[in-house]
Amino acid sequence: MDNFTKEELEEALRAIASTISKCEKVQPKLKQGTSQHTLLIRRIKALQIASSLIMREQESHNGQRGLSEDEK
Repeated sequence: MDNFTKEELEEALRAIASTISKCEKVQPKLKQGTSQHTLLIRRIKALQIASSLIMREQESHNGQRGLSEDEK
């Protein structure tokens, strides 16, 4: 993954969480089986995966901060 600052990762998580929330609010209004509903479900899943990957990246950064260069 590219090197992003802690602030950039936090902002990305906020934006993703906001988008997931908005998508989830719209979901009940769409009829199951329609292309719009399917796309929305897939979009939510992709955003959840992106969020998990960003959190994993943040955890790896936090874990490396306490290590010396020899331990990395």
